[in-house]
Amino acid sequence: MPQTAIYFSDVNERQGAFHRRTFLLGGLAGGGILALATRLGYLQLVESGRYQKLAASNQFNFKLVPPPRGVILDRNGVVLASNRPNFRLLVRREEDLDHEATLKTLANYVPLNPERQARLVKEIDRSPRRVPVQVMEDMSWEQFSAINLRAPELPGVVADMGEVRVYPHGGAFAHVIGYVAKPIREDIKETGPNADPILLHPGFRIGRQGVEKAFDLELRGKPGAQKVEVDANGREVRHDPDGDIPAVPGKPIQLTLDVDVQTRAIEVFGEESGAAVMMDCRTGDLLCLASAPSFDANRFVRGLSGPEYRALANYERRPLLDKALSGLYPPGSTFKTITALAALDAGIDPDVRIFCGGGWHFGRYFHCHKRGGHGPQTMRDALKNSCDVYFYQVALRIGPDQIAKVAKAFGFEQIFDIGISGQKKGIVPSREWKRRYYKKNPANQEWMPGESLSYGIGQGALQVNALQLAVMTARLANGRKALNPRLIKSVGDQVLKAGSDVPDLPFKREHIDYVREGMAAVTEAGGTGFRASQLGLGDILMAGKTGTAQVRNYTAGGSRGKGGPWKYRDHGLFVCFAPLDEPRYALSVIVQHGMGGSTAAAPRAREIMRVALLKDPEIRARIEQPLPMPELPPEGEVDIPDPPSVIAPDAAPDTPIAAPPGAPA
Repeated sequence: MPQTAIYFSDVNERQGAFHRRTFLLGGLAGGGILALATRLGYLQLVESGRYQKLAASNQFNFKLVPPPRGVILDRNGVVLASNRPNFRLLVRREEDLDHEATLKTLANYVPLNPERQARLVKEIDRSPRRVPVQVMEDMSWEQFSAINLRAPELPGVVADMGEVRVYPHGGAFAHVIGYVAKPIREDIKETGPNADPILLHPGFRIGRQGVEKAFDLELRGKPGAQKVEVDANGREVRHDPDGDIPAVPGKPIQLTLDVDVQTRAIEVFGEESGAAVMMDCRTGDLLCLASAPSFDANRFVRGLSGPEYRALANYERRPLLDKALSGLYPPGSTFKTITALAALDAGIDPDVRIFCGGGWHFGRYFHCHKRGGHGPQTMRDALKNSCDVYFYQVALRIGPDQIAKVAKAFGFEQIFDIGISGQKKGIVPSREWKRRYYKKNPANQEWMPGESLSYGIGQGALQVNALQLAVMTARLANGRKALNPRLIKSVGDQVLKAGSDVPDLPFKREHIDYVREGMAAVTEAGGTGFRASQLGLGDILMAGKTGTAQVRNYTAGGSRGKGGPWKYRDHGLFVCFAPLDEPRYALSVIVQHGMGGSTAAAPRAREIMRVALLKDPEIRARIEQPLPMPELPPEGEVDIPDPPSVIAPDAAPDTPIAAPPGAPA
């Protein structure tokens, strides 16, 4: 019979199993403690700065501060665009605030009509959270103080002092400098400089035209930040000035323009429409780039209402158009200088006389501006008298391609790198241009000989702007260099290249001198610009060329006098340079629908030129030289007149005293 057996484990075996479990559990516990210690050390030593910032961000916040926009100066350091203090009223969008009620409360302290309040409510609702919306600017001190005194009662409302752009000279530089405006939705990008959050700030502005737009990034600077303590809801409690990050102002930009010359140009135009451009004949610097009538750029900074903008846009003299760069006009007789130089370059003898009888038959009758005619004319005579018949025949002989070659060499149909946009290149016709222009109409591609006649006197398809006319005149006056215009003198500390760093003109100096002599004859006695171009500055003389450009064909009838509608009147043009012996300044003036270069443009050019000459120290010293003393006769030959005799009242004269002319007998 089997017996039951009981087996007992070995004590050593059980002891070993216990030790293995102990070591395993101990290792796991030790690893966990080590991991916790490592993590704790990492958080306290490595990540301490990050968590300190996160903790501080719950208590403090940074408000972006727009940088001061860079100033714009003229050639002598006169401020053309700067910044001024501005008391602003702002409202932030917050979820738990009734913005409509807030605006109604604010209307008790500042003028806010119901329509304005409704627009602001929509703007606040569309704005990002905690991004303030500007309710009012240029508040008075009383309004600013009243809002700040009630700040605890007005959550989400901020009254602070910022900066706003100001243009001290109003509209004199509006087309050149442009203006700034609040960024719109299309301006804000996901990448690039326009992705900066500062664009959402209500006090930030970007350039919209002219220098303000072309150099917007340089003028912006870098935004700063203001450290403020906030509560649990993110509302400001106090300002911590020690933690502020200062903003970096934008770079200053210096122009080559002269504030006195530019202002005088706007003054002399008055209510007339047109442009004036002045260049330094030695360096290419632009002293004047004026377009009239102009507009006040300060009004655009604050924002125009719809009716105000439509009034400017619909005015027939178009104050919003930059006529110096974007306005295209036929140059009229001012272009005869180019036709003359093209003829000399083609080998035409300038001393050969061409008879002018008041017009010339070529297919039809082409009139000269002097109905009775000028008689026999050399090239110099034709420039002096602006004889159309002479240039009709010369242009027909040399052809359009020769004229186009010279015109392009003197700056026509070119866009110059002056730093700002808006230039229109115009049209310089040629045979190749006509084939290209009429490529869809082969019947009109051939250049007709009669077109050369109008081309030679600056009419037809030829279109130029005032800047190109000034460049042409400056290159003629310089006589050697193909000068380029320069508008931006420096950006910050960087000085831009001068316009005189260019190659020479590809024409004989004697030919250019001959044309200059013809321009000098225009302002001599008997010339078309004599009366209106006398400077009255001693021996400082001016050379020039008048021009009248038709804007329509008068064969269809209608009056071409001043009594007709303004938009149908001819343009008046004048180009000139001075002094005649040592040219310093070249000027072009276009008076839109001004009816005559000698009557409308030349007098205005004279006044603008006088300002530039009188501001030039060397020219002024030359003008102010004392007159030579009169020569005295040799000693001993001086005749001393006898003293006048005195007749006693009661004595009768020996001879009767003649009565003055016209006195009664």
